[in-house]
Amino acid sequence: MTRTFIVGGNWKMNGSQSTVKDLVAMLNNANLDKNVEVVVAPPSLYIPSVISTLKAGEVAGQNIYAESKGAFTGEISAEMLKDVGAKWVIIGHSERRHVFKEDDKVIAKKVKHALDVGLKVIYCVGETLADREGNQTTAVVFSQLQAVASEIKDWSNVVIAYEPVWAIGTGKVATPDQAQEVHKEIREWIKKNVSPQAADAIRIQYGGSVNSGNCKEIGMKPDVDGFLVGGASLKPEFVDIVNAQQ
Repeated sequence: MTRTFIVGGNWKMNGSQSTVKDLVAMLNNANLDKNVEVVVAPPSLYIPSVISTLKAGEVAGQNIYAESKGAFTGEISAEMLKDVGAKWVIIGHSERRHVFKEDDKVIAKKVKHALDVGLKVIYCVGETLADREGNQTTAVVFSQLQAVASEIKDWSNVVIAYEPVWAIGTGKVATPDQAQEVHKEIREWIKKNVSPQAADAIRIQYGGSVNSGNCKEIGMKPDVDGFLVGGASLKPEFVDIVNAQQ
C-alpha cells in the first residue's frame, strides 16, 4: 500500500500574531510537494487566524481535554477545536506525558474522545533515554499503543508519531536505522493486535530533532511515513522537510 507522506509542524508555546502571520505566509508562498500532507499545530489562541489564512495545509490543536465541556479552567475541548475548523489534534506528546504528568490511561481517553468528535489524531509514543539504555524501548511503546487499543477499534483516523524523548529538542537524533527499527516494530504490533489492513494503512511519523540535514535519509526508510517537527517548524527549513522526498 502507498501511504501519503505526512509532515506535522508542532509550534508548541511559541509565536505572536506577527510571527504566526509570517509563518503562514512562508508556507502559502512555498513550493511544497503536492504529494505530502501538511498539518501545523499553532498555540490555541492563534488557531482561528491560521485556519482562516493557511492555504498550504490543515490545522491541529496541540492538546485537548477528554470532556466536552464543564468546569475545567484553562482547558479546551475537541468540540471547540472542531467548531473553529481544526481537523487534527496532537495527543500524548512527550511534554504532556513528562512535564504535565499525563499517563497512558488519560491520554488514551483523549484519543477516543477526539475520534468520537470527528477529529483526526496524531498520537505520540516514545521512550526516554533510560528506557532505551535499559532495552525497554518496545515495552514502553507497546504499552502506550495498548492503552489506545483498549479504547478504540478503528485506527483509520490515527497517525502514530514515534518520538524518542531523548531526541526531542536536544539536537540528538535517532539514526535512520534506529528510527526504522522502531517504526517496523510499531507496524508489526498493529498487525498483530489490530489487523494486517490497519498495519498496512497506518502512517508512522518520526519526531525528534528533525531538520533539513537529516530528513531525506530518515524519510527514505520504508516504515517512515513522515515527520512531526518541533523547533524546525518555526523556520524556513520546514519547507525542506516537507519536500524531503523530492
